[in-house]
Amino acid sequence: MRPQHDRTVRPTSGIPQRGPAATTFAVLRRHRGALAGATVRIVGLSGLAGLLMTAATFALAWPVFTRMRNERVWYHHVEDPYPHDSAGLALAALCALPFFLLLVGVGSAALQTVCSRAVAAGSREPSEADRSPAMARARRRSVLAVYALRGLVVGSPPLLVAFVAGRLTGLHLDTAEQPLQRGTWPHTLVEVSPVVAAFGAVLLRLALALAPAAAAAGLGPRAALRRSWSLTWTRAGAARVLVLALPLAALSAGVLRLVVQLALPLRPVVRALLEQATGNFFAAYYAGVLAPVVVGILVAAAVTLPVTFTAFAVLQDRQDRMRSPRNSAIDDTAQHAARA
Repeated sequence: MRPQHDRTVRPTSGIPQRGPAATTFAVLRRHRGALAGATVRIVGLSGLAGLLMTAATFALAWPVFTRMRNERVWYHHVEDPYPHDSAGLALAALCALPFFLLLVGVGSAALQTVCSRAVAAGSREPSEADRSPAMARARRRSVLAVYALRGLVVGSPPLLVAFVAGRLTGLHLDTAEQPLQRGTWPHTLVEVSPVVAAFGAVLLRLALALAPAAAAAGLGPRAALRRSWSLTWTRAGAARVLVLALPLAALSAGVLRLVVQLALPLRPVVRALLEQATGNFFAAYYAGVLAPVVVGILVAAAVTLPVTFTAFAVLQDRQDRMRSPRNSAIDDTAQHAARA
């Protein structure tokens, strides 16, 4: 008599599963009022805060604008071309960059939490604890921590490699005592290492793409990063993330480009108004340059971020449920029975 081996049969709920794209648009359609209200509120408040921070940055950089104006007047007086040096403005922008990144992270964390909650409401019945404001705040903090950790993990290695490569192969080392001689294979390898590091950072960023959605679903920051890695660092998981990320990136870039082009007429208007109000050509010029870009970023964020965050939340929920098919089937059966 042949021994019978126990085989685990994958349970099914009998309910046809929709694809990620169909599920994403179903969630957006079902919760369009809540998502639209949250998007307008979050993007509007972020835009207002960004405008105030930009005004504060311009105010702090006003001595630089004044020096540039005085130098321009002097060079015009001696009939020499003015050497436009914007190093001081670049330094001011670099000092303000962490505050703008914090603002973007806070707004993104808030919107990601709302989108993930909408996805969770479609896959299971939320509990009273999930609806509480304290839980929402805790998950927003977790998502913000994920953004910070992911930025350090993804961005630090390319910057470090680029710095070291620049120190070893820079033009300022064109001497006989330089550590790596030009034309040798070690010099070539070090010179192309920033490109390799940037490519590795892109792959790592894709592997951690589901971490914010996992944090919004209730995981801690480090657990969310590990969960995203385990869900995407497979052949099927990487393909799903890549298929989702490429169209969304193209959509975001296309919307941003289109809106910036449509908002270009704002440049002369803003420039003329500020130059008339302040008498400083350079402050008005840079404000005019920034105006269409700011409008493009805000409109692109309002249009594409709800779709992007909802799509990644749907993919994270689907990948998570595929790893525990038994629990998923039980949940689907219970939901189907409750609706019937």
